Amino acid sequence: MSTPADPPGFELPLLLLHGFRVLIDELHAELARQGHPDMRPMHGFVFQAIGPGGTTAAQLARRLGVSKQAAGKTIDHLERLGYLERAPDPADARRKAVRLTGRAFDALARSARVFDELRARWAGVIGAERLRALESDLRDVTSSQGFRLDIPGWFGNQ
Repeated sequence: MSTPADPPGFELPLLLLHGFRVLIDELHAELARQGHPDMRPMHGFVFQAIGPGGTTAAQLARRLGVSKQAAGKTIDHLERLGYLERAPDPADARRKAVRLTGRAFDALARSARVFDELRARWAGVIGAERLRALESDLRDVTSSQGFRLDIPGWFGNQ
């Protein structure tokens, strides 16, 4: 009995990207049904980069790997949608801090629940043990420094 040849190397990143895209598309469809129709994938990176304590526009730009102008436009947009607010920076009154609003925290909490549901669905398809093994293997082959939030800038560079 012959064993099939390994698939070409380029297929692995495409499958990983496709899996990511499937999860994110399903997340955003559910968020829209739950009252967040304006949420986009980029917004999750922004919320994570701002964090619960807030940040400045310059710090946000660095964390995302984008220009200050791009960060400013994103902040303006998310402020209009009610997800962000600007307030005096407690560390430096000359600066404005950018903070998540209750609406943003609601979207994040809903996202966490939806991701748990999506993970459970994947476990139902491939089995809980195989999913745990996949997650463990991905941890083994990725950086131990944690997930980088500069994906928007990384995709835009080059």
